Amino acid sequence: MDDMTLAPTVKGTVEFGAYRTWYRVTGELPGDRPPLVVLHGGPGSSHDYLLTLAGLSRSGRPVVHYDQLGNGGSTHLRDRGADFWTVELFLDELDNLLGRLGIAEEYVLFGQSWGGVLAAAHAVRRPAGLRGLVIANAPASYPLWLTELDVLRAALPPGVDATLRRHEAAGTTDSPAYKAAMMVFYQRHVCRCKPLPPELMATFMEINSDPTVYHTMNGPSEFCVTGTLRDYSLVDRLPQIDTPTLVITGEHDEVTPAAARPFADLVPGAHWEIIEGASHLPHLETPQRFTELLTQFLDKL
Repeated sequence: MDDMTLAPTVKGTVEFGAYRTWYRVTGELPGDRPPLVVLHGGPGSSHDYLLTLAGLSRSGRPVVHYDQLGNGGSTHLRDRGADFWTVELFLDELDNLLGRLGIAEEYVLFGQSWGGVLAAAHAVRRPAGLRGLVIANAPASYPLWLTELDVLRAALPPGVDATLRRHEAAGTTDSPAYKAAMMVFYQRHVCRCKPLPPELMATFMEINSDPTVYHTMNGPSEFCVTGTLRDYSLVDRLPQIDTPTLVITGEHDEVTPAAARPFADLVPGAHWEIIEGASHLPHLETPQRFTELLTQFLDKL
């Protein structure tokens, strides 16, 4: 999305304890409608691949992007270990950002992938200002998702999963052979666009430049979750969410229907849409259908 068509845009940072969180606001705060706060995936990704959502500001709804701590324009902390990088840390950072921007009394959350997990973890606390929740391409339970990922891996072309597992066992996931096999999975279940969109490549570059958070909490790849999130689940807490909720997944998503279903089944009143032809990034793969669904949901709030 061309920045020239989306003025005004404000970029800056807010203090978060001893650190700083980078943010971008498209539109004016406060606006006529509650702002949409966009939570990126990873953990350890950046906002870049979700920038097209800034176009929603044309309806008069401000759109807030930010880079979570350790990533993108926010403070990097390469020397911190697993005990530092916790779900609670990122929940605290989100609360701090909402307060610093003066929007904690009225806002909508859009979380994609890990960002959807984080958004749901925020929502189970029933914050008074949360007006709506979009959980896009996110697993409700990492243990459940890992089982589903094994199914997807087994269905890859002959020899691909064997190559992946050989390098995972040997600890050589940075090898060209692993990365080549990894892209077979990515092109099926992460992003089916060819070539990959530049905003997604920008996010991949950010992860590669500092993989601290991604490797610590997730693992070496999207489908090999060996980090601290591998046992994380929200399933037992989902009935506590009391805000209008839209769940989005893609037909070929790495987050399979079984991995996302608890959101639809357990969040009271949740509406679930599976977008045909898309995988993990429908906002890039099928932008027209994605925007239509998201706009319809936001207009009803």
